[in-house]
Amino acid sequence: MKYIGYCRKSTDESDRQILSIESQIAELKEFADRQNVEILDFVTESRTAKMPGRPLFANVLKRIESGEAQGIISWHPDRLARNSIDGGKIIYLLDTGKLIDLKFPSFWFENSPQGKFVLNIAFGQSKYYVDNLSENVKRGQRQQLRKGVLPARSPKGYLYNDLEAKHDIDPIKSKILKKAFEKYADGASQTEVAKFLFVQGITKRKGGVLSLTTVERVLTDIFYIGLFKYNGEVYQGTHKTFISKDLFDKVQKQLSLNVRKTFQKKNFPFRGLMKCGECGASITSEEHVNHYKNGNSQSFIYYRCTKKLKPCTQKFIRQEEVDKELRKLVLDVAIPEAWIPTWLKLIENQEVKDRLNQEINSSLLEKESESVDQKLNLLLDGFLDNTLDTETYKAKKNELFEKKLKIQEKTVQIRTNGGVWLEPMRELIEVSKNCGKIALAKNNSDELATIGKNIGSNYSLTDRHLTAVYKKGFDTAFSELNRFRASRAPEAHSDCERDRGVEPLFPPWEGDVGPLN
Repeated sequence: MKYIGYCRKSTDESDRQILSIESQIAELKEFADRQNVEILDFVTESRTAKMPGRPLFANVLKRIESGEAQGIISWHPDRLARNSIDGGKIIYLLDTGKLIDLKFPSFWFENSPQGKFVLNIAFGQSKYYVDNLSENVKRGQRQQLRKGVLPARSPKGYLYNDLEAKHDIDPIKSKILKKAFEKYADGASQTEVAKFLFVQGITKRKGGVLSLTTVERVLTDIFYIGLFKYNGEVYQGTHKTFISKDLFDKVQKQLSLNVRKTFQKKNFPFRGLMKCGECGASITSEEHVNHYKNGNSQSFIYYRCTKKLKPCTQKFIRQEEVDKELRKLVLDVAIPEAWIPTWLKLIENQEVKDRLNQEINSSLLEKESESVDQKLNLLLDGFLDNTLDTETYKAKKNELFEKKLKIQEKTVQIRTNGGVWLEPMRELIEVSKNCGKIALAKNNSDELATIGKNIGSNYSLTDRHLTAVYKKGFDTAFSELNRFRASRAPEAHSDCERDRGVEPLFPPWEGDVGPLN
């Protein structure tokens, strides 16, 4: 039987325990010698397996299907697949008999119903690891934002403190950066600032003078005055600063004076937000300028269907009308300020309950695990005393180990999943609160478009009328708010459809807040 060796290590894998490709090849060669396995060649790939589409892996499967080889040898099943599609292809080739065997130095496998079942579990665990890692990263980022910590690389002049998970001032580079700010405020150009930083040792990663774009980004970074922007939203940071607000403002004033007279692209805030409701084509935007006999002129921005898919009868709409339509949709999910303290209090109470339940369940599982350990010790004593035969000992030991693994899995689930909905719920309340402020403000079309994308999708423009589908959480908020408004003003209505699949978000007078699943 001939085997193809497959080795993979993704560049985005943070686990340092995963062997390098060279180490995997060396281990597989030794393993093949011990097992008398004939390896045709080694296929190496430096790509993630989180998503299907690895070209070299696909070629390996084609070679198996063509009969060139009958087996694959790899370090572990997670080298072959971390997604359900690739894992399913491997199982299917085993079922059809085109793939006869798989060999792993770090994993047992035999081509039997039991072996394929265990392999499927291994693929499932690999996928769970990827999915859970992504969710844990997002959860960690939300937690850092709540603490006022930028969940990203430290800006120039700061060092990231891994131990305390915060950004500390770099005692050397911070002084250089402060001097650069002072130079620019006193009239130095960005080029002069870049050269100054280069001489002082602040350069590109691979050396070289910082680009003018980078210099401008540094000079305008609000992180240096205790704030930071993340995903388009400004947060109050808890890090210490070394640039005063007065110096920062002087730099911003100097920047505005030194703006180069270059061609400025016209800003169309709602471009890309919506589709044509009649034909499904994109909505484009353009500016028209009317020139009058008295020498004056006036510009107007229009949005219209591109009509690239099929004939369409929709007419243009002015930007002011789109703005008005979108404000209605945003305002429909704006939670009244009076509700917010009560809802936040309910979330706090639920968080306490969840934490208590987590501690109780963890304690029960810990006792159950200790009980299994005691049984394993007694079992070993019985085997050593020759009161148990080998087969009985192994069968009972495997049974207890399986039970212990299930307990450990439950413990991990309790620790990672407890109260997972609470943080998104807080975010939803915060965004819904901002909806009212943004919708009622004036001359803020860019901000309006941004929050519109946060709360809804599938925006559709038909007969100069804008509709959308609210995202999960906001659809429930819309329903409850509509119900509340209907009780006071029966004529209240909105053009948004409800996106199904979210648990009710009850108002304060109707019990506890429920999770957004």
